[in-house]
Formats: sequence, structure tokens, C-alpha cells
Amino acid sequence: MIVVSAASGALGRLAVAALSDRAEVVAAVRDPARAPDGVPVRRGDYDDPASLREAFAGADRLLLISSPELDPAVRIRHHQNAITAAEQAGAGAVVYTSLLGAGTQAAGATEAHHVTEKALAASGLPHTILRHSYYGDAFVPQVTDGELTSSTGGRGLNTAFRSDLAQAAANVLTGEGHIGRAYDFTGPLWTYPAVAEALGVPYREVPDAGPGAMAWLNAQVRAGSMEYQSPDLEKVLGRPAVSMLEHLRGRLP
Repeated sequence: MIVVSAASGALGRLAVAALSDRAEVVAAVRDPARAPDGVPVRRGDYDDPASLREAFAGADRLLLISSPELDPAVRIRHHQNAITAAEQAGAGAVVYTSLLGAGTQAAGATEAHHVTEKALAASGLPHTILRHSYYGDAFVPQVTDGELTSSTGGRGLNTAFRSDLAQAAANVLTGEGHIGRAYDFTGPLWTYPAVAEALGVPYREVPDAGPGAMAWLNAQVRAGSMEYQSPDLEKVLGRPAVSMLEHLRGRLP
């Protein structure tokens, strides 16, 4: 049996769907009313360790999807609750969705993930780390008034779509040879100017006037910190990951 935590979120729902015809799946969610359809549901709240122990009981494998809380202290507490519950419930193995760089970077966006990776190693639980790039779903270019704009300085983005990341997680959870591994999951490198050229629309660089989180992400892109490439996602998927241009063309009439 595979238990998927945080199964009511966007990634969790996709993971449940990818697993549902391949294994016995249980969705662990904070609010059962928001659970995915078609699979057994258990209440598993990261703030309620007892509920996590019950949700993880009997799990051969657990997909530990990272907490949606952005406060590192809260996220670390949530993840430690889940790891302790997995130990107490006798989970066979844990697959954890981390973030690129978390293996070596202990501050900033990776802080909670770095601590969680260390906690998993200390727990003794058999585990696999899936270090995700940022989701391509959040960066999909929008043509407005006949042009494409961004504040990325023309630098590359290694984003991957949630659908591919969910499929890769399903492959790891149902496959062999992944325990003890840490994978860096990056999508095909792309740029906003290249997408604009492919779509046949002009591109214009604009000042970064977006909200705080996106402004920070754009600054990371401009600094080149999202250009790292790894073959791991393609290898685990057994096919190339969906590129941004393929995603856009799939949405065109």
C-alpha cells in the first residue's frame, strides 16, 4: 500500500492519479472533504501527529509531499512530525519531495528541505529524495496585447511541470532500485525570448513589478541560478520531460 500525504494539493492529486491504476493507494489529507475521488481517504494533518500515525499505518511506501507552509520553522515541524509518525507507523520506505540545492544549501528557500533531508537520514527509514525544480505551471508565458514580456533578463529556466514530477514520483514509488538515491529533477531549459520567437510574437524585457515571491524568483532567474541541468527526471520518466514550448503548443487551438 502506498500512502500519499498532502494528497489534496495540486501535486498530491496528480500523484494519486498516476498511482491509482498501478498500486493500492491511500490519500492522507488534512480535510477529508477535499480529498481526491476514487481512493480510500485517511485524515493526516501535519499539525496532528496522532492523525499522521493513523494515516501512515500499513504503508509499504509513503510519498511525503512537502508542507505548503512557507515559514521554515513551521515546515520543519510539519516534516519532523511526518517522519516520526512514519517511524512509529512502521512505514516501509519514504519518498520525499525536496527542492534543488537542498542537499548542500542550508539557508533560504532550501532551509526546511535541507533539515528534512538530514532528519530522514538520521531516522534510519529507507528513503528516496526527489529534489524538484520550480514548477513550470507557475511560469507559463502569457501573450498580452500581441507581445510576451518578462523580467528574467533572457536567462534560462529549468522548470518542470507538476504532471511530470507526479509521474516520476509514481515511477519511484512502484519501481525498484531507488532506495538510498537522491534525484535532481529539472525540466528542459527554456527562455522567455526563445518562446516568444517560437510563437512568432515580439519579446520585451520589463522592470520587475510583480508581487514579492515572483519578484524574488525573477531575480533568481536573472542571476542564472535556475539554469542547472540534470538528466535524472528524463531517466526516471523513461522519456523526455515536457518542455515549456510543448506545453504551450498543447494549449493552442
